[in-house]
Amino acid sequence: MDDPSVALPGGADPAVRTRELRRAHAAFTQDGRVETPVRAVIARSWRRCARARVSPECAPRLELAGAELRSYREQHPLARVLPLFRDLVGAFAAHGEHLLAVCDARGSLLWVEGEPATMRRAEGLGFVPGARWSETAMGTNAPGTAVAVGEPVQVFGAEHFSRRVHPWTCAAAPVRDPRTGRVLGAVDVTGDDWLAHPHSLAFVRAVARAAEAQLALLDPVRRAAGDSLTALGRDEALLSGDGRGGGEGREIRLGRRHSEIMALLAHHPEGMSGDELAIALYEDESVSPVTLRAEMSRLRGVLGARAPLSRPYRAAVPLEADFTAVTRHLASGALSAALARYPGPLLPASTAPGIVRLRRRIEDQARSAVIARADAGLLTDWVCSPWGADDPEAWRALAAALPPGDRTAALARVRAIDAELGSAPGGPPPAAVPQAAPPPGGVPRGRATYRQPARP
Repeated sequence: MDDPSVALPGGADPAVRTRELRRAHAAFTQDGRVETPVRAVIARSWRRCARARVSPECAPRLELAGAELRSYREQHPLARVLPLFRDLVGAFAAHGEHLLAVCDARGSLLWVEGEPATMRRAEGLGFVPGARWSETAMGTNAPGTAVAVGEPVQVFGAEHFSRRVHPWTCAAAPVRDPRTGRVLGAVDVTGDDWLAHPHSLAFVRAVARAAEAQLALLDPVRRAAGDSLTALGRDEALLSGDGRGGGEGREIRLGRRHSEIMALLAHHPEGMSGDELAIALYEDESVSPVTLRAEMSRLRGVLGARAPLSRPYRAAVPLEADFTAVTRHLASGALSAALARYPGPLLPASTAPGIVRLRRRIEDQARSAVIARADAGLLTDWVCSPWGADDPEAWRALAAALPPGDRTAALARVRAIDAELGSAPGGPPPAAVPQAAPPPGGVPRGRATYRQPARP
């Protein structure tokens, strides 16, 4: 039985399969029909592209260049395993008509290397460092689809959603943070039809696993500075230990109240008095100090020696939170770096006043930066997210950033949102326009609910 993850089944003629796929591609882009021999993984990707309104004639956009690209690459976690990628894939790519490519978790290319003639062909295609190759920008392609689904992917010829990429074949596998499981990016091999062989998919999968093993070996050095808190896009935070108090390699899922406490202490490394922490935690200002002390006692029972210290309340060891890294990137103007580490709002279900203020501040900073950048790719990602799907200002900015012929759907969405807001008391009058379907953006299972508390 053929492996559905492999683009070209054993014994299949590449030329025949190419003709079949081109007919199937035309049927889908013209009529929305999925025909044989389109594989399930490709059909699902094509449907995502259609929902995101990606054009089969799309071309890549250069998001990063020059000093900004250099700075972003230097700070990216995959920079630490680039020598491994070059050792394992680079020699293979340099001696054939193939390329090594590494992208980040948003599908932006960080490095593209290989034989000079193939590099020139890729440059003509826009397959260059700093270019955006996510599914929402370039449709189905191995690096963009691999980070979208979190699985190794092989894409052959006309399986690519963009017609300009049909002459190419690629195989990519995601690389995950060995501590958190978060996708950091993907390693990709791009070239000719030979890459449709099962060995190329197995190869990039093995390279990705080797990179994760190397990151795990390097990780203790990084962890030695303290604990880390993962709280973006989650209703319950994860606390990763640095080895103090018997916590080496231990990851703890915190309850919602404990998540709020640790996030507030990460935001206030200087510490917080009992009154300050209580005001930030509890909506009811009449809550007794005994309530907070009881909560801190329960937290000590969960964390042991890693529990916060008192007088003032503060982290027992240096505590790095994912949201502080995002705010640092935003403050320095490194928008792509910030968005690559922003899987969603801070503790979305929390109604703790201090968390609500911090969440809105971070989201407003990110949103304002995306709108100000006026980049169609960044704006598309924002409005296709659960937290940006109903943001009329972002949709207006997207419409303005798109070519005039591509603005219809975005403008329809703006009118639909305005009409929905107009139905609420005090809202603007509804516009008589057809309701456009909202962009995709489901909530990852077990992660978070993104409907946030009403603003006071």
